[in-house]
Amino acid sequence: MRKFNFVLSTAQIRLQFIVLLWGFTGVLGKLITVEAIPLVWFRMVFAAFVLFLILKFRKISLKVSAKDLAMLLGIGVVIGVHWMTFFGAIKVSNVAVALSTLSTGALFSAFLEPIFFKRKINVSEIVLAIVVSACILLIYNASPEYWLGLVLGIICSFLSALFSVLNGKIHTQFPSQKIMFYEMIGGWIVVCISLFYSGGISEISTISWHDLGLLMLLGSLFTAYPMIESVRLMKYISPFTLLLNVNLEPVYGIILAYLIFGESEKMTPLFYIATAIMVGAIVVNSLLKARASAKAKV
Repeated sequence: MRKFNFVLSTAQIRLQFIVLLWGFTGVLGKLITVEAIPLVWFRMVFAAFVLFLILKFRKISLKVSAKDLAMLLGIGVVIGVHWMTFFGAIKVSNVAVALSTLSTGALFSAFLEPIFFKRKINVSEIVLAIVVSACILLIYNASPEYWLGLVLGIICSFLSALFSVLNGKIHTQFPSQKIMFYEMIGGWIVVCISLFYSGGISEISTISWHDLGLLMLLGSLFTAYPMIESVRLMKYISPFTLLLNVNLEPVYGIILAYLIFGESEKMTPLFYIATAIMVGAIVVNSLLKARASAKAKV
């Protein structure tokens, strides 16, 4: 029993660490001086390279059918656009605004899951929709000058919910590293197209060593590692526990951004109140759903 409790405690510490890493990606997005699209291009290149090395080291075959390849690349396109809108939100506003909208991902999941998994929307999800919508309006009223960042952040959260639901349907079909590798390739393709039309190709060839070093960290320690570690943790914690703790990502990110950037990340009290209510509502809703699910199994 003591050994089990120790393993569980260690898993919780590891979980908090990877959520902290995810929260720090917003800070890195602001520290890196290149624009959002070139930034995501490099992130996907480095993440795909690390995942490729892991696949080769573990001798996992890269073979997939044409149908499965198209599906994985398609989900990767969603991830690529998700990351472009996320870092785009940071570039046009700040880290706090971009991260505050991430909590709306739980709201979108509540409406996407019934579509993909053929279940009914329950009352708690409707209440959650009302609360989150009200909080987004409060956040907008607290910082109307960041309206574009808010819009991009909401689009980013919708795409996050979409690819999470899509991955939820296929995660048992392939090793997680293979899924992530091909999704990074799919995302990289759509980012290349966006890069061409945005005229950001010049930033790829003129990037500074400082930005390149930060991008290598972003693609490896802050992308590939947390993705793989989150899969490993599923041996010790439930998917619900993982998703519940991921809601702390905006909290960690906003605190880190304020500590590092200071006044440029300072928002009005209304902003922090609205964000806290939104995160709290999502956590409470998740706990209620878990409790209802447990009762249904009895």
